[in-house]
Amino acid sequence: MSDDIRKRLWKELDKSPFLMMRLEGASDHAIPMTAQLDPDNQGYLYLFHNRDGRLSQGGKAIGQFLAKGHDLFASIAGTLSDASDPALIDQYWSHVMEAWYEGGKSDPNLSLLRFDLIDAEIWTADASIKGLFKMFTGQTLDPDELGEHGRISL
Repeated sequence: MSDDIRKRLWKELDKSPFLMMRLEGASDHAIPMTAQLDPDNQGYLYLFHNRDGRLSQGGKAIGQFLAKGHDLFASIAGTLSDASDPALIDQYWSHVMEAWYEGGKSDPNLSLLRFDLIDAEIWTADASIKGLFKMFTGQTLDPDELGEHGRISL
């Protein structure tokens, strides 16, 4: 996959920063989280979370992402760690986050997790005209007629 798909992933995450997150190997279901993106660095993102939440112990994790237009899908692997630095909390704090924490930025249950990204498997659903015609007429599709698929290092 080209560098274009990496840029597209970040563009789509910026539009709709919602991931379903779970710890690798955990039996718990994934939970919805809002990614806090650093526009100057695409190697990590931040997640506000409860200190007693199911992701709080950190470790290897997986984030599942679906773009708003359903034309990009990604499974992102990385490592979660505590990053509850007051300066970082100030930097990424918003009214949306305030709604989740009764005590605001000083809520004793508030933590900030850093998700250091390792790699991602990405699928795009950009069907060609030929691919769309085949799909609507019931003909067999070649995978390259539907979009791209590949694994990239982050």
